[in-house]
Amino acid sequence: MLAYIFLILLAHPFGVIPTNTTTTTNGSKSIFILAGQSNMSGRGGVVNNNFDWYIPPECQSNSSILRLTKGLSWEVAKEPIHQDIDYYATCGIGPGVSFANSILKNDPNIGVIGLVPCAVGSTNISQWSQGSFFYNQTLNRTRAALQGGGMLRALLWYQGESDTLNLEDAELYKSRLQKFFTDVRYDLDTPSLPIIQVALTTTLGPYEEEIREAQLGIQLPNVRTVDANGLKVGPDNVHLSTSAEVQLGQMLAQAFLEFGSDPAQPHNFLKG
Repeated sequence: MLAYIFLILLAHPFGVIPTNTTTTTNGSKSIFILAGQSNMSGRGGVVNNNFDWYIPPECQSNSSILRLTKGLSWEVAKEPIHQDIDYYATCGIGPGVSFANSILKNDPNIGVIGLVPCAVGSTNISQWSQGSFFYNQTLNRTRAALQGGGMLRALLWYQGESDTLNLEDAELYKSRLQKFFTDVRYDLDTPSLPIIQVALTTTLGPYEEEIREAQLGIQLPNVRTVDANGLKVGPDNVHLSTSAEVQLGQMLAQAFLEFGSDPAQPHNFLKG
């Protein structure tokens, strides 16, 4: 039996096993990658490592919104959707389900939405570089999500707080971020993949403005930026509140919808 399992793992790079989608949906999916650090995975409603389990109406489950589990199977998404991926800390409300519900509300013809949670708290941009554990995990999960049919529609990215701690990291952030976006597109064979990044509003160190300047200065085709500046922050002054995560999800949805029907056209603008 062990030998059989080993042969399966050899047949699928990095141990990716095909997802079983027949138990959840027979139609194609619009697939979205959620990556970055804790404000993407979600800490809304988390105080002193305890989640209050308040699920806002905008984050309620919907049979047309699925999430890819750690075990690479699809299930109806329910908060907190990163609970088995960002398991190093207590997860709460993030922007993902709010994003998906807003997309469905504004584009009911989009069909089933498949969310691929990949964000992990406290990660530095260098930990997402090509070939790293988190980079490979994101690629593997995305490829597994696509095996059952569907279209990769966008990468949602919110990261940077950890890079405010060190001047060298802050100075290199823009080049590292641009390379990350370029590498993901290349390795997923999606050169025009829409990417929606978030300009951070909180910081762990003294170099917040340097990181924000780098994020707002990205000049790649089909990269849009929504600005989290001004969104309500929780009691730890680092993580967004539940209401802010809901609002951010809606901002991300608006940015995606504004790509229109031809994402191959270059776009770069600031959403405030």
